[in-house]
Parts: sequence; C-alpha cells; structure tokens
Amino acid sequence: MSMWKNIKSLFVVEEETAPQEEKAPEVAPAQPKVEPVSRPEGAGKVTGKFTEVLLRAMSEHNIEGFDYLEYKKSLNSLKEMPMDEPTRYQSAFAMAQTMGTTPQHLIQTAQHYVEVLRKEEQKFQEALANQKKLQIESKEQALSKLDETIKSKVEKIRQLTQEIEAHQKAKVELNQEIESAAAKVEATKLDFIASYQSLSKQIQKDVDNMKQYLSIK
Repeated sequence: MSMWKNIKSLFVVEEETAPQEEKAPEVAPAQPKVEPVSRPEGAGKVTGKFTEVLLRAMSEHNIEGFDYLEYKKSLNSLKEMPMDEPTRYQSAFAMAQTMGTTPQHLIQTAQHYVEVLRKEEQKFQEALANQKKLQIESKEQALSKLDETIKSKVEKIRQLTQEIEAHQKAKVELNQEIESAAAKVEATKLDFIASYQSLSKQIQKDVDNMKQYLSIK
C-alpha cells in the first residue's frame, strides 16, 4: 500500500455502502471551484474531495522514520480492543517506545502535520479569495451596471411615455381642427352654391321675362 493510501486509511473510514466518491486530482487545484450550496448559514460538511487534498499534502510532507503517523496507525489498530481511551494511547505508545520515540517527538511531529494543514488552508483561502473576486465581485459589478442600465431605460420610458401622451393630445387637437376646417369648407361651399344659384335664378328669370314681355325682332 502506498504512503498516500496508508495515511488515508488512518483518518478516513469508508463504509461499504457508501457511494464511491469522485477521484481527487493528483495535485490540489490552484483555484477551487465555488459551487452553490444549500445548507444552514455557517455550517460545513466534510467532503472526500477536500479531505484527500489535505491528506495528500500530509503525504507529500511525511517525516522519515517513526513519527505521529506511525503512532496513529498503532492507535487505530487498538480500536477494536476492549480498553478505554487512556489505556489505548498508553498501549500504542508502549509499541512506539520500541522504535525509540518519545512523547515529545510524537507531539512535535503531530504539530508538523497541523502546520502542513494550516499552510494548505492558507493556500486555499488565497485561491478562494481569487475565485470570489472572479465569480462574485465581478458579477456584483455587472449587476450594478445592469441596475444603472435599467434605471436609465426606465427614465427613458418615462420620457417617451410623456412624449407619446403629448403626441396623442396633439393628434386629438389636430383631428378637432381638421373637423372644424372641413365643416367651414363645406359651409363655404354650400354658401357659394346657394349664392350662385340665387343669382343665376334671378338672372334666368329676367331672361325668361324679357323674352316673354319684350318684343324681340
């Protein structure tokens, strides 16, 4: 079994019925993809993806010789034994002593791996900040621009609405003026025709009377 799988077996218990998780990449991603999640605020969950990234970092910084990881392996081997926790730690250390280790060395090497994890956490936070800037802040700026665009277009719609209302009012007034002008034109036409007919009838009557009453040779 490789060192990586050895370390994984010390910290991860895989159930037989558990669904197979997606295989983690060989190296930690430079920029973790931020995916939308639905869970209570401030709550997180242990994932196989990030656990493997962190364990691989521990594997890459493994200390040569008997250290905390080997002691952890001894502790795990005693889990099924009928003993309380203090006895289990003491029994595992009894085996570790045969390798020439000390409690101080075990604690020191354990803190070494905590520091490895802390550095991974720092790298992750830096990558997360870049991802936040890329996926959130840039979108917030785009959202702000959209708000400005919407506000501008709403104002333009308001102005156009006022202009349309003014045009409609002018249209009504023009229709009234057209109707009034058409009525005047029609009245003028009728008055002219009436005057023309009146004069024509008078003249025609005189013509008819002159033919009747005057001797025309």
